[in-house]
Amino acid sequence: MNIKSPMAYTVSVNNVKIELTPEELENLDLIENGSNAFHLISENQSYSIHVEHADFLEKKLTLLVNANKYEIGIADSMDQMVKEMGMLNVVAEKVNEIYAPMPGLIIDILIEEGQEVEKGTPLVVLSAMKMENVILSEGEGIVKFVKVKKDAAVDKGQIIIEME
Repeated sequence: MNIKSPMAYTVSVNNVKIELTPEELENLDLIENGSNAFHLISENQSYSIHVEHADFLEKKLTLLVNANKYEIGIADSMDQMVKEMGMLNVVAEKVNEIYAPMPGLIIDILIEEGQEVEKGTPLVVLSAMKMENVILSEGEGIVKFVKVKKDAAVDKGQIIIEME
């Protein structure tokens, strides 16, 4: 493997890759300047930074630096190792059935029979314990049959949608 430092970060800025060590990050002259706003001084230059969007799960940021937009991706040493091992090349999983994750009441059906769905597609809204839960597809497929109706009560583990 080609990882330079066990603690190195690969930061992608608009698809240009930069290697940073924790020491380099720690030595940044960066000051928080309000909600989602920062001020950075680097090489005698002043930068005003605003975090426009942050997706911490995907480790991606959209920053406005002196009013210029930058798409940032961050990969730590584990992310780099997983990528080099080819473990990110995951084939989409085909789903046959969607089950109710908890007992509740179906308050909305967001898909139709015959509709093609991908992983993460919202399928139904389930009200349980005074909360509305959007049930997402766990894989890809075509909706074969919706086995519940709006305002129907469901039990945990009950099949609510059949896929093909």
